[in-house]
Amino acid sequence: MSGGVALAVGLCVVAGLAGAVQAAIMGRLGDRIGSVEALAFATLATAALAAALLLAVRRGFEGYASALREPPWLWSGAVMGLLIVFTITFAPPRIGTAATIGILIAGQLLMGALIDRFGLFGLEQIPLGWPRVLGIGLLAVGAALSLHKAA
Repeated sequence: MSGGVALAVGLCVVAGLAGAVQAAIMGRLGDRIGSVEALAFATLATAALAAALLLAVRRGFEGYASALREPPWLWSGAVMGLLIVFTITFAPPRIGTAATIGILIAGQLLMGALIDRFGLFGLEQIPLGWPRVLGIGLLAVGAALSLHKAA
């Protein structure tokens, strides 16, 4: 495994762990101050931290201007991020953290497979074979089962 691939896999594992912790924490914050308020706070804090990182790594804010020169449809990732953070703020207190993450991941895997299969957004086409279909199906079943709370 090349260094870039190993780093990508490692980051995915750490981000997956962080995502579950984030859902639990954001759910608590949303319960205490309101889901929309928690979303607004998290978005503001993320923007401030990202700006500081951009300044530290690139020594300037040209990245913002570069993004504004790209087609507006590429900016929709920000809307997707907002939807994800709102969902993980709203859902955990109502359905649990495991169910929230399970359903979220099942949806992400399904959409990811479709993006790969059709090469959407200019990405490489990757065939959708039976192992991927089986994996998506099993994850969807697991996500559905995670909605059932132990008695």
